[in-house]
Amino acid sequence: MTARTPPDLGTAVMIQRWRRVSFLHWPYPVSAVQPLLPPGLTVQSFDATAWVGIIPLLMDGVRPPGVPPVPWLSRFPETNLRTYVTGPDGRAGIFFLSVDAARLPAVLGARASLGLPYHWSTMSIHADAGTVRYRGLRRGGRAGYDLVLRPGSPIEAGPLDDFLTARYRLYSAHLGRCVAVDVTHRPWRLRSGTAVHLHEDLVIAAGLPAPNGAPLVHVAEPVKVRIGLPSVLT
Repeated sequence: MTARTPPDLGTAVMIQRWRRVSFLHWPYPVSAVQPLLPPGLTVQSFDATAWVGIIPLLMDGVRPPGVPPVPWLSRFPETNLRTYVTGPDGRAGIFFLSVDAARLPAVLGARASLGLPYHWSTMSIHADAGTVRYRGLRRGGRAGYDLVLRPGSPIEAGPLDDFLTARYRLYSAHLGRCVAVDVTHRPWRLRSGTAVHLHEDLVIAAGLPAPNGAPLVHVAEPVKVRIGLPSVLT
């Protein structure tokens, strides 16, 4: 299976649509990221460099298969802070350093079921005059972000673009065990992008130094997503 080939899921436990998806990435030393990972996960690097990304998006139609969307509950902004890892099974995937979501039931459910580091936040997404603005602030004001991005032209994904975006497996540490979850959707259709305005402290809140320099930005078209059953690896 190549990086651009989504997995063939058997049973999906959740379906959803991801809209207004953007990727902002910065390079980091592997030595800065590895200490933040649980046992069993190893930083996956690209040309000996780790990457950390902020990915804001709009979750839409979130529900189990066969169940209609619930107004308000099934549509909300979400933003994840993530890095890229190799799991104990030798497969490549994502590890979330944090996830902000605007719906408390989603936060509580993700923490309880998979041990994911979700935070309940006040969030908004607004598109206007060729830009998209993402804003979020964790309840209690502990960390947040204000991002304004300008989408650019469509791109043909190269090796680094694929490394940062073509990911179909999530790893998490839950109750002392390593858990993996597969997702599937059609390959991303990507555009370049520019950060017109950028203020965030999610990275520092996760235990990393502040990112250095402008991010590498990708903007993606919406995708329909199916999420598989979790599997316990260790």
